[in-house]
Amino acid sequence: MSLQNVKQITITCSDGESLAASVYQPTSTVKGAVMMAPATGIKRLFYASFANYLANNDYGVITFDNRGIGGSSTGPIAQNAASLQCWGEKDMPAVLECLQQIFPQTKYHLMGHSAGGQLIGLMHNAMDISSMFNFACSSGQLTNMKLAYLVQAHFFMNFFIPLSNAMFGHTKSQWLGMGEPLPKSVAKQWQQWCNGQGYVKTAFGKTVHQHCYNELTLPSLWVNAVDDDIANNANVADMMSVFPKLNGQTLTLTPSEHGLSEIGHMKFFSSKSQALWPLALDWLDKH
Repeated sequence: MSLQNVKQITITCSDGESLAASVYQPTSTVKGAVMMAPATGIKRLFYASFANYLANNDYGVITFDNRGIGGSSTGPIAQNAASLQCWGEKDMPAVLECLQQIFPQTKYHLMGHSAGGQLIGLMHNAMDISSMFNFACSSGQLTNMKLAYLVQAHFFMNFFIPLSNAMFGHTKSQWLGMGEPLPKSVAKQWQQWCNGQGYVKTAFGKTVHQHCYNELTLPSLWVNAVDDDIANNANVADMMSVFPKLNGQTLTLTPSEHGLSEIGHMKFFSSKSQALWPLALDWLDKH
């Protein structure tokens, strides 16, 4: 796709916060529109090649940076009040509304990477979404991780996050190769939710008082990889259990079966993993 078909825009949320976003416009008739919801601390640029691929196959796409991340980070990060919860309650609904305005009268799909799929039930307009394709989306529950990785996860969640927040007023997750620096409340909720069962379910009745996890029935495909230490099968099942009525299917990928050396938690969207992308396109075409 040529660059003139990618447009940089600003999306304004209901509370006035601004998000940096990119719109990928197909050159032919639009089959549907896709909201590419990112993993925790991952910038929209990471998904550019994948979004390009979808647009070249006639799907309109919006990628975006959650508040406090990348182009949506304004001012000192230590003063940023963003949380995982407001990403789901404020950011994602605004992006979907923008997608509907730019690509009217079509079907709307969520492509969720990790947190991007976890937070859908916090969206007040989630019922407008026709289908969901998730990759590496799970509860991230620490107790379901294998011992070798569990040590690393406990260190990051239960030592590094509290220490970094106390010392710097935010989490320097980039020091450990965990994406962009995270606003304090984002990291704190991430820690709390991964230490419980069902991720966001741990906040029901505490900070989360309204949600639609119990109502969502949309068709969904939950894809993970055998070499993902975080979104293992047990954690995918744990996250899916938060959606009691969801029409969900699962698919576990083995890298060697697709000519790849690794997939893990991040590599599905890498341009080196284009052999996997027809899985997403086939899902969209069927829904």
